[in-house]
Amino acid sequence: MSDFRLRVFAAVARHLSFTKAGQELFISQPAVTKHIRELEAEYSQRLLERRGSRVTLTEAGRLLQAHAETVAAAQQALTEQLLALRNPNETAGRLRLGASTTLSQYVLPGLLPAFQARYPQVQLSLRNANSEQIAEALLRGELDLGFVEGRTKSRDLHYELLLPDELVAVRSARTNGLAHTPLTLAEALAHPLVLRERGSGTLEILEFALRAQHIKLSALPVAIYLDNTEAIKSYLEAAPEALGFVSRRALDRELAAGALSVVPIVGLHLSRQFEAVWVQGQPPIRAAQRFMSLVREQLQ
Repeated sequence: MSDFRLRVFAAVARHLSFTKAGQELFISQPAVTKHIRELEAEYSQRLLERRGSRVTLTEAGRLLQAHAETVAAAQQALTEQLLALRNPNETAGRLRLGASTTLSQYVLPGLLPAFQARYPQVQLSLRNANSEQIAEALLRGELDLGFVEGRTKSRDLHYELLLPDELVAVRSARTNGLAHTPLTLAEALAHPLVLRERGSGTLEILEFALRAQHIKLSALPVAIYLDNTEAIKSYLEAAPEALGFVSRRALDRELAAGALSVVPIVGLHLSRQFEAVWVQGQPPIRAAQRFMSLVREQLQ
């Protein structure tokens, strides 16, 4: 069985925060500090450097982090294999999911209860981050299965189509009756733009489409970059002159309430695909396979 202190250290190394590690493991910050000090005493080496609130890994800490991740993966595999011996049809263990913002906010949450009801022995978690961060977390061994959007692919990851999506231009409905009026691309891009942050699949799709029209993002009047779709929608509601780009799947509530409107843009179509992703050459664990099957079943 793995040493709980390794789990504590792995959480601190992952978050670079004693507070967040404690929150993840449901223990106090002094308890986190105690476990780290015990490990440092055992190995007679500093594993972490603390300067104020900033935490960094020492060389010994990076080595122990890699070991801790290996131990966690081995324990997960052992748990699954032992359960499979006891009951070949039972799915149990841990399933760490990561999804980009649109998927984690508007698609996957509605599917999680059905999965938990079908597989109650699986300990489920869902991390919300942008597509680039999800890919990095998979490669660091922090996630078992990811769901992303965007055009950029890592050769170290395997991607599989999940479902199609479309980005649309959106503005406040409070625009003197002009909310639904189609715009040329030049007219649309003259508005103050509210966009997702660097590393997001949403921004990447927009950049690719504009690049095909020989338009550089740096030349546009970007009012602000925001790190989630809810913030973009709230900003647009409060700024009638602004224009943003979000997934059509994220607009049901605002369109029904008459708060936001989709703006057709002549000559601009922003289609994309949501994809399941995992580490190349490492087939998804059983729980991840079951989850993908349920997602496809529910979204057909």
